Amino acid sequence: MTYKVSSIAGINALPLPEQRDIYQDLIPPGILNRFQLSPYLVDKNGNDLFIIQGPAGSSSVEIFLYHQHGFPDPILYGHLTDTLNGQIHVLLYIMNDPESERYDVDKLPDGTPTRFGTEHRNIEAELASMQAGLTPGQIRKGLSLLQEATVAFEVFVVNLGHNRYMVDPLYYHNAVIFERYGFKYQMGRKRMQQYHEGFQQGGELYSRLDGSSPFRQPEAAQSIRLRSWAIHDGILGEAFSNVTMYKVIGKPTEVNTTPGVNW
Repeated sequence: MTYKVSSIAGINALPLPEQRDIYQDLIPPGILNRFQLSPYLVDKNGNDLFIIQGPAGSSSVEIFLYHQHGFPDPILYGHLTDTLNGQIHVLLYIMNDPESERYDVDKLPDGTPTRFGTEHRNIEAELASMQAGLTPGQIRKGLSLLQEATVAFEVFVVNLGHNRYMVDPLYYHNAVIFERYGFKYQMGRKRMQQYHEGFQQGGELYSRLDGSSPFRQPEAAQSIRLRSWAIHDGILGEAFSNVTMYKVIGKPTEVNTTPGVNW
């Protein structure tokens, strides 16, 4: 079904019931089935579980889907915007397993937000998260529905009349995952290749895996997840940034900047 609008701004200008109909297409069916959510996304008491923050006049939207009213973390969060040339740009997309343990990497013990570790870091929570097998930025385990979520998202993009969309990987491991799902680099491909080379034996980043912090152990060189923790810990000497990717729907990837590296 093709929508009658072609942008986030266009959706946001519609009446709320129409917005809900469209933005619900972003929800993978597996989430609805797993948590036995009503098609109307309200609970048995009428509490709304699907929150849309995209006021009329805005070209961006945040969506929150909860499995139960009052739970602190959504099972699905998305932040989307229009680019200047009319493409859909994913700024953030997160799926949380509410039944898994929570790691407070998003806030300090006093409740101060860390803003994904860019302003503050809860080192104790990050270390516990890393040891539990999570990646930087994860407060809980994911739902293992990325492929299904990608299919749903691409249907949404096509229904808006587009054949491509863009993403900003927040962390190193996000960029690698996106590569493996067919994304190409709008900006940052050479940077990612340099990082991979730097983690090879004798490379500059490899030499910094000196055990000076729990996030900088030598074994991180051969693990995408642990490389990402080392980068989050500042091993680059700067924040991970200036990487933007895009995907042409239906076309496979043509680049792999991390050959032979385990997750």
